[in-house]
Amino acid sequence: MTPLNLAHLETFLAIVRTGGVRRAAASLNLTQPAVTARIRNLETMLHCTLFERGAGGMTLTREGERLLRHAETFAHLAERVTQDLIAPGALERYLRIGVSETIAQCWLPDLVARLHAAWPRLEIELTVDVSRDLRERLMGREIDLAILLGPISDYTVDNIDLPGFDLAWYVAAGDTTDPAACLRRPVLSYARSTRPYRELKSLLLEHVGPEARIFPSSSLSAAFRLVEARLGVAALPRALGATHVAAGRLREFDPGWVPGPLRFTASWLGEPGNHLVAEAAHIAQQVAEAWFSDNPFR
Repeated sequence: MTPLNLAHLETFLAIVRTGGVRRAAASLNLTQPAVTARIRNLETMLHCTLFERGAGGMTLTREGERLLRHAETFAHLAERVTQDLIAPGALERYLRIGVSETIAQCWLPDLVARLHAAWPRLEIELTVDVSRDLRERLMGREIDLAILLGPISDYTVDNIDLPGFDLAWYVAAGDTTDPAACLRRPVLSYARSTRPYRELKSLLLEHVGPEARIFPSSSLSAAFRLVEARLGVAALPRALGATHVAAGRLREFDPGWVPGPLRFTASWLGEPGNHLVAEAAHIAQQVAEAWFSDNPFR
């Protein structure tokens, strides 16, 4: 009998956990035909059908349910071997990280450098997106680690708290408008689908009234440029705004209130356990804390 191939078991587990061939292919960085071929080879090797294929998707057969228990045991053992026996410099892995733009503009380069120092042969794929989409990508196993506005409240997800970003109100440097009047101008905000947008909308309704105008933007850098061009005002991370103030492009103003800090987490799927991803999340926490300790404008 041909011995079981661990890659075939990994593919089988990926289909079970993601719910289909397409998502499994994305999580494994394979093509869909390659995933399908692996499952067919596994079924041929075991002389049984592992999945029922129907309009509602793929569901495990009785034989598939039995294999699942063994496949999970194999996966756990393989992870323990990697963790305990393989030297970090010899580790070859593929790590997909999704980050929100705020992080990309701050300490993301430091994180990538630290990861490469820890695992020189690690291949890293980066995605920059809004937190809502990063959450969907993580739950769909399209990325391994999400650094986003969190935490993600799901029993399958592990979260590590990261340092938050205090916000400050910004207006163009040469604009001498009274602070209270500034908020009656267009207020630039994070994208409509984000938590900061919802919180800002609620606060503006309370402090300014229904006439407040919010212009959402999916680009943080664009929001800074629009404020600089006197097209509106914005509550943005002070850690990023400090350089614009120092360059004489923007100034802070105080209308008497400011939205709460942006809270980020490093989040990953805790099942199956993945030592590499968990360690990368802890490294992200260390890098973020070091960045803020060196940054006086938190």
